[in-house]
Amino acid sequence: MPFGQSQTPRDRQARGQATESEASVAAPRPFQVLDTEWVTLDDGARLAVRIWLPAAAAGRPVGAIVDWVPYRRADGTAAGDAAWGGYFARHGFAFVRPDARGSGDSDGVMEDEYTEREQRDCERLLHWLAAREWCNGAVGMIGISWGAFAALQQAARAPRPLRGIIPIHGSDDRYADDVHYIGGCVSALDMTHWATSMMAYLNQPPDPAVVGDRWRSLWRRRLEHAAPWTVHWLAHQRRDEYWRQGSACERYGAIRCPVFAVGGWSDGYRDMVLRMLEHAAGPVRGLIGPWGHTSPESGAPGPAIGFLQECVRFFDACLHGADNGFFDEPALISWMQEPVAPAGSYGQRPGRWVAEPSWPSPNVREWTHRLEGDGRLVPDPGRADASQAPAQGSPGSPTRAVCSPQTTGVEGGVWCGDGSPADAPLDQRPDDGGSLCWDGEPLPERVELLGCGQARLTVCVDRPQALLAVRVCDVAPDGAATLIARGLLNLSRRQGHDRSVPMPVGEPVEVVVALQSTAYALPAGHRLRLAISTSYWPWAWPAPEPVTATVHCGPASVLSLPLREPSALDGQIRPFGPPESAERLTTEVRSLHPGGRSVRRDLSSGELVVRFDWHDRRERLVGTNTELGEHNHAEYRIVEGDPLSATVRCEVTTSIDRPGWHAEVRATSLITSDRERFVVNTSLDALKDGVRVHALTRCDTFPRDGV
Repeated sequence: MPFGQSQTPRDRQARGQATESEASVAAPRPFQVLDTEWVTLDDGARLAVRIWLPAAAAGRPVGAIVDWVPYRRADGTAAGDAAWGGYFARHGFAFVRPDARGSGDSDGVMEDEYTEREQRDCERLLHWLAAREWCNGAVGMIGISWGAFAALQQAARAPRPLRGIIPIHGSDDRYADDVHYIGGCVSALDMTHWATSMMAYLNQPPDPAVVGDRWRSLWRRRLEHAAPWTVHWLAHQRRDEYWRQGSACERYGAIRCPVFAVGGWSDGYRDMVLRMLEHAAGPVRGLIGPWGHTSPESGAPGPAIGFLQECVRFFDACLHGADNGFFDEPALISWMQEPVAPAGSYGQRPGRWVAEPSWPSPNVREWTHRLEGDGRLVPDPGRADASQAPAQGSPGSPTRAVCSPQTTGVEGGVWCGDGSPADAPLDQRPDDGGSLCWDGEPLPERVELLGCGQARLTVCVDRPQALLAVRVCDVAPDGAATLIARGLLNLSRRQGHDRSVPMPVGEPVEVVVALQSTAYALPAGHRLRLAISTSYWPWAWPAPEPVTATVHCGPASVLSLPLREPSALDGQIRPFGPPESAERLTTEVRSLHPGGRSVRRDLSSGELVVRFDWHDRRERLVGTNTELGEHNHAEYRIVEGDPLSATVRCEVTTSIDRPGWHAEVRATSLITSDRERFVVNTSLDALKDGVRVHALTRCDTFPRDGV
């Protein structure tokens, strides 16, 4: 999980009042690192915490900034933590990296993600920090992914010390906007892979150099309580109280502390930024760049920006009371992506920064299109917006039908890219071939999109369980199709994610498929394409039988897109500075195998296997002579014509080496299904100096609940 660099504060000299943080840019402060502080929780368990502390904090208390994640502060994220920790400490803040309960060197067991227990632990840490003599009583939070979830959850709990958060690439909705369910469909791409990865990560041992001889008993307890988190996720296939707990969207009114919400158009979590701008009760600014699941100062794909300077401005205002104008600037700054030829990855994504005064923005309106029976996508000037219900399908309305190949979706890239090879969607024409497509006329002038679209469709299906995948593409004059936006819907969840309602076979039903947000400029001469398929592998677990969907065309089905008009604010955006950061810890790469994705197709059997090599590297932390290794890959298999052949297999091995000490954890998972149930087989092996100290094998089954 990369950490960072940053941006420059806006020039305040014209108003004659440079802020303290701006002065510190020119004269960074010395700091010390407290490698291990211990925080006692309400049940007596202890958290191990690392703190970067400005040297002058004892005489002049400072605000504290917390990054709450379970990824081993002493070694796993140590190199990157130093870049953020040193930067914030040099700019007058204490930076705090705890090991969450059950991870790294902390006590206890982590039984699941984002539990009430975890949130109470984090809240206790915030109060502990506020009471330190070197702290001024004000605490902020920042984090990527897990750290963003934790920050949003604490903002919804509103503990007294919390004065501001910067969630980066996270979600306020655990069910609908994370790695488990997409549009009510089981995420074949991410659910099992992430559960397997966390099983390997969390069951690594504590560091004997930190916890002493207790490391054996702490490790043993973790291993004895180890379980794949799929047992929770597949046991709750609807959006019930399990998912509402920890979803900050359930308590927008309680989020009153300032929020600087950050996302990336190549990342899966970008919709959180727009929802926070629209719904949170306190002051919110949003930033969405071209990036994947990395911090904006790392910027993959680029351009990278000076992000940590912006964080310093935010925390200076929230934790130190600086009047630096941070919240006087536009509510949303977004990277407007220029069209590109489809490719697996981009080093730089061409575009420009645009600004909105609020969200929803007065500069964005609904742009609707009818789906005609002859395959044309026609602008509908008579419809103000897509919230007006389209006319119901009738026996005389034109229809089009499709039964998509099970392999449709292979060109879709990943849900949550991080700039790695083959993360981005490829040319969409192969997937378009397995879909119903509607094409617009060549655009007479440039068009910009910003926000979320949706498709309101009247459809009927020949099976009670079915899904729809909806994609909007930019078709260039040469025919290449670049993905703009997409959305999935499990039709059994069409009345809400909290219920299962089978589709009435053969009857037309109106459904709404929400599209993930986008910012994209379509040039004159390009066409819009809408594509609808009944499968989308390996993003979505397939319905138990092949499905034929019939779409009623004309006024019965419409596409709505967020059309953006130019804004005077675009020319007033304060330029971002160059990326900055403190030094990372010195590391030495011992081995590195390029990651990526590959596809193997057996033409005789119809089998298709997508292989994802996520991590395969060994790296040594020079300062502690600790070598870390990870081998992490997944395979997604399906046979054409047989949705019950869908299989996901994941293998993750982690290792920690130091002279005289070696620990290794191996986790594997295999998920399959039949018409009635999911079957998850899991194994875990833990080895010390090459000798097995614990082994686990288990098989769990879950009834299919409309998925």
